[in-house]
Amino acid sequence: MEAPVKPEKDGRALEFLYSHATGRIVLRILCSRSLSRAAGKFLDSRFSRVLIGPFARHFGISLEECKKRDFYCFNDFFCRELKDGARPVDMAGDSLIAPCDGLMSAYRIRRDTVFPVKQSRYTVKSLLAQDALHREFQDGICLVFRLCVNHYHRYCYIDDGVKGENHFVSGRLHTVRPVALKKVPVFVENSREYTVIDTDHFGKVVQMEVGAMLVGKILNYHGAGRVRRGREKGRFMYGGSTVIILLKKDAARLPQSVFSQTAAGMEIPVKMGERIGTAVQD
Repeated sequence: MEAPVKPEKDGRALEFLYSHATGRIVLRILCSRSLSRAAGKFLDSRFSRVLIGPFARHFGISLEECKKRDFYCFNDFFCRELKDGARPVDMAGDSLIAPCDGLMSAYRIRRDTVFPVKQSRYTVKSLLAQDALHREFQDGICLVFRLCVNHYHRYCYIDDGVKGENHFVSGRLHTVRPVALKKVPVFVENSREYTVIDTDHFGKVVQMEVGAMLVGKILNYHGAGRVRRGREKGRFMYGGSTVIILLKKDAARLPQSVFSQTAAGMEIPVKMGERIGTAVQD
């Protein structure tokens, strides 16, 4: 894992959207599904190709590791596939791996609390919109992987196992940038999709994908069935997004420094497939 980083400074535009009455009116429009669909259609069109070069240069995205460089549209570039071996997966059975590129935070689940972010608090129950399932993760661990627009936007399964069907929870689309968390319970209100996976090394796990502003689609590939560690689970379309992993009590062990850094407001850069923790041996 790379050295932890402080979250980026909040932009003036987001401060305006979330902190002022006029801004919240604009936000209501920006978060509408009609605008999200319109933006998605444009980004899927060949006319959006003109955005690729400036975007890649601005965010320092290298195309050297991409399988192809001739993209039909911006979304084709945004959810680009990398060359084989670009994200090596730790296949050791006791390794807990990152499901995606992103900035990781780790929280211990106490009572109903999953994690605090700024002045907001999020619960397993509100994330899953289920009364029964959330109780199974009391005293477990919640891992949050925040993807910025420059990150690789495909994600994988963290272990071998058997997954259930995908569960979609609709919601309003909001940005996952930290400033938004001051005003809106973002993860609760965003559209999200999760599955329960009975893994070989970590027991029952929930893997959830959370959409963000102008992300009209979370594309998961598979229904119920057997899955393999490192196999691509799905991808996000344009925008910042989040992957959340819920682990039961005594399923995995992470360095205490990870929790300390999260408590200090630091996020840890990780890449898909790298080891972030270990299974708790019986």
